[in-house]
Amino acid sequence: MLKFFKKHPPKEGEERERLKKELFKFQKCVEHGFPSKPSALAYDPKLQLLAVGTKSGAVKVFGTPGFEVSANHEGDISVTNLFFIPEEGRLISACSDSSLHLWEINNKDGTCVLEERKTEGAESLKVKNLSTCCLSTDFSTLFVGTENGSVHYIDVKSLTEINVVIMDAIIQNVTDDYKVNPGAVEAIANNPANSEKILIGFNRGLIVLWNTKENVSEGNFKATQQLESIAWNRRGDEFISAHNDGSYITWNARDFTEPKEQAVTPYGPFPCKAINKIQWKMTKNEPLIVISGGMPRASYGDRHTVSIMQGDNHVVADLTSRVVDFLTINRADEKDAIETDRDDPQALVILAEEELVVLDLESESWPCFRLPYLNSVHSSAVTCSQHINDIPEQLWQKLIDAGDNQCKNFTHREWPINGGKNLVTPSVSKDLLLTGHEDGTVRFWDASNSSLRLIYKLSTAPVFGVQDHTSDSHTPEEEEWPPFRKVGTFDPFSDDPRLAIQKLALCALSETLVAAGSAGQVLIFNMERQEREQDLKEVKVNIMSDHEGFVWKGHEALSCKIDDLKYAAGFQPTCIMQLDPPAACTALALHSEWQLVAAGTGQGFALLDYAQKKEVATRCTLNPNDLHGTSDTAMSRRKSLKKSLRESFRRLRRRRSEKKVKEDKPKKDDSQTTTQHIEETTTAAHSAAPAATSSTTGAGDCKPEERQVEARSGDDSMASMVRSLYFADTFIVNGVTHSPSLWVGTNGGHIFVYNLTVPASDKRTSDYVSCLLAKEIKLKHRAPVLCMAVIDGKNNVLPDAFEVINERAKAPDMESQHSIIICSEEQLKTFSLPNLKPRWKNKITAIDGARLRKINFVNFRREADTYSEFDIACLTNTGDLRVYSVSTLRRQLTSQSLRKEDINGISSFVFTKDGQGFYLQSPSEFCRVTLSTTTTTGIPKCELELAEGLRPPPEVREDAATATSDRPTVEITPASEEQSQTAQGAENEGTIVTSVRTITQTTTSTVSESSASATQEAHRAVTTVTNGYKEVDEGVTDILKETQHEVTTRTSEFVTKTTEKVTHTGEEVLKQLSELKMTTAVIEDPSLLKQKLVESVTTTSSSSVITTNGEGELAK
Repeated sequence: MLKFFKKHPPKEGEERERLKKELFKFQKCVEHGFPSKPSALAYDPKLQLLAVGTKSGAVKVFGTPGFEVSANHEGDISVTNLFFIPEEGRLISACSDSSLHLWEINNKDGTCVLEERKTEGAESLKVKNLSTCCLSTDFSTLFVGTENGSVHYIDVKSLTEINVVIMDAIIQNVTDDYKVNPGAVEAIANNPANSEKILIGFNRGLIVLWNTKENVSEGNFKATQQLESIAWNRRGDEFISAHNDGSYITWNARDFTEPKEQAVTPYGPFPCKAINKIQWKMTKNEPLIVISGGMPRASYGDRHTVSIMQGDNHVVADLTSRVVDFLTINRADEKDAIETDRDDPQALVILAEEELVVLDLESESWPCFRLPYLNSVHSSAVTCSQHINDIPEQLWQKLIDAGDNQCKNFTHREWPINGGKNLVTPSVSKDLLLTGHEDGTVRFWDASNSSLRLIYKLSTAPVFGVQDHTSDSHTPEEEEWPPFRKVGTFDPFSDDPRLAIQKLALCALSETLVAAGSAGQVLIFNMERQEREQDLKEVKVNIMSDHEGFVWKGHEALSCKIDDLKYAAGFQPTCIMQLDPPAACTALALHSEWQLVAAGTGQGFALLDYAQKKEVATRCTLNPNDLHGTSDTAMSRRKSLKKSLRESFRRLRRRRSEKKVKEDKPKKDDSQTTTQHIEETTTAAHSAAPAATSSTTGAGDCKPEERQVEARSGDDSMASMVRSLYFADTFIVNGVTHSPSLWVGTNGGHIFVYNLTVPASDKRTSDYVSCLLAKEIKLKHRAPVLCMAVIDGKNNVLPDAFEVINERAKAPDMESQHSIIICSEEQLKTFSLPNLKPRWKNKITAIDGARLRKINFVNFRREADTYSEFDIACLTNTGDLRVYSVSTLRRQLTSQSLRKEDINGISSFVFTKDGQGFYLQSPSEFCRVTLSTTTTTGIPKCELELAEGLRPPPEVREDAATATSDRPTVEITPASEEQSQTAQGAENEGTIVTSVRTITQTTTSTVSESSASATQEAHRAVTTVTNGYKEVDEGVTDILKETQHEVTTRTSEFVTKTTEKVTHTGEEVLKQLSELKMTTAVIEDPSLLKQKLVESVTTTSSSSVITTNGEGELAK
């Protein structure tokens, strides 16, 4: 029995089950970044809300920073058009299957939600091949044009068809040459001064002025070029048409004979591309014309542009991705009165495929706004990310100041889209999300709330003499035509793939940043407030110095420019470590108190003292049999079949001989050697508790069936890759003296433990740091070592030294025994220190076949008090998020969060220290989740205030209204889901509704009655008990007898504790009864339940305490 308890951690009881619910809960918070594949854009000028639709069917609505709602269409459809119904908080989406959907923004549960209210498919609407849409200026009708030339009138409130006008009726008064085949309806525009008149534009260039009230044509306009877009002026007396030859034409709405002005080709006379969309806005000065496209086909046909023209002012906004749509935000539209002849545009919103750009039209030279959300996180492809919470105010302000200096070309005006209300109070804690990119930049994002905002960007390219294109001036060339101006931040091209950032580490308290790249470069930065010019120190470290025959076949190292470099305020480089061979960095660790940096690659690792800018130690982890030239990936080696077979037999003989030597070799005392080698075995003494894999239900003490997991080959060329590096001040040599240490884990399950000697602070610059190998651990299953952490006797992970010094964390317990938790892809295992004796093990892959991909040690807190504990948060290759206890390695939570096919999402996942997670759900978008009940800062909490009477009253069902009357409810919820469904299915008028449901080991019970007489009896019974502690009236027994026939299934084993609460809504009397013991007999014998109720009420009344779920609360 004693041996069993040594192998198995203690079983979790009911108290632990209750604590799990208070600590762990999976929630999807919000999506940060730019929506993938946007396809539609809309704006509500009254409520000041912006909506974006995507090809995947998503609809996202944004307002003031912090206001965000989203929803998805059912099925595999894309959004083609979006229209807001101003002031109502409603919008209509038209989709690729010609269906229409009506959405509402509603306040619910402390936040806003986007709910679909109505859906009409193409069959019910009789709309086939929808080509264009237009919302009437009185917002009552949606005009839908089709490919066959007809126009449908759709009622906005009901999404029903009011009328349809076929093409033959529209073109009956047109000349014969346009009657043959006018083409699809390309554009529809409603007259802003008269909602009864619309322009219907056909593909071949025919434009018809149609009276929707009389259903007659008032005239037609004929253009010689293919039509692309139409726009009215605000007065409604003129309009402008754009064509596929890059020209636009101005027309008088009353003159059907010829245009008011001849066609204008802004970028002619040579052939130009089509103008895809045109807008014509009136200002107090000259009219403003905005067009997309129209560039000279030969010279600039590959450009993605939006041109802004107003008199002599002319700017061509040059983007790096295709323009999807654009719109202007007009001050006149925000007002109730529309008698003004001016639109007064204040901003231009451009939606491109990869980013959103907003230009300020009220400032000189039309600068861009800084985006508070919808930032393009993939301006350059994201290669790594890191989250740092609780940033000191001093560092935060330095980052803000440095970021403001980088944005001098942006407008200082307030963000124009500020609808809705953000209910979240400003966060006290400042959190950062760091992203490393393919172009060598590191971006700092404000992740303190639900809006992800860029605050600072650091580029490593200038250190290597590469120009940083992203910091170029945004002013156009003086003599260039067209007058291009680069706008936006998306840049899919990288000058050198070796610049890509692979690993990041930031110590916010010492203001030290380390960035490691794809060519073995490791850069150390310090934060500075002032611009400085300094010389850099480059430390070249050869990991393969002991292997002279090694030849590197990969890319060369970047050449550093270390002399006379001027660096702007912000993070400035102080030292560069260049690893040789220049392979991509695979692991990184920073200890700012000791001023040490460790970096690992596929060939080994190096330790750098950046205080003295000196190499401390290196080690090659390559297999001696595999010391050939390698690159970042395993290269194919052309060998003959004969040679390959010969080597295979040699390896087989070598393994057999080694195994025989091991069996014959006598045991040797570890104390006789300076380095301790631990070879993991699978004997009973070392096999820890299989019970550690039990689920949150606590059921199942028997050992689960284990899969046979084949050990990986030690000759794998990828086994040498360093996967994890960890600094810790713990007990390595003996259990009395603790010392600095470095732990190195490889892809082949090999762990090296180094004992470090770090000089005292007064001798730090003079004495050297020493590094000696103390121990080695070889995991039998040879799985990659992903993460390691030392825990003290109180099961707390050792905090960073600066956190203790700055009183941000409690000092670790250095009196009791420490343990090291080693997390590999296949299992979690705890070793005691310093003897490295195994304590607990959870063989994850052997139990359920999953492999761990991302791991972090997280501090979970309880909201009710100051209780907190450390646990292990994991993400598996199947997309499951799991939480394991640090003390017992038992599973605490499992939640399916990602699809197992989402390889990019799984590989990009990063955990935070407070239980959140970030991953790329698309190349441009981070998804934010949380596993903690208390860490919910990323969940939007907002509301939308609407004027009364704008929406029709909600439909109220008669039965729902009856249910909310004075009738009380009494529900009893014992043991199984099937009983609950059976009871609900037997519900009849005037009977008791009883549901039965088991949630883990605790069952919540309520009693319900739907007749007025039962209300009086139940109320009288409870009143009798609470006032005089007398026997409960016989009415309670009658109620329970009526309930008995609802329970058709008996549970063989019932929960030992149940919470009972009786709710009386008739007299607004609320009493919650205390915990009571209950067995199957309680269900079978109503009188026994009555007795328990009497005892419970008596206890509750006498103590004046209401007990709910085992927790006391003062009665009100």
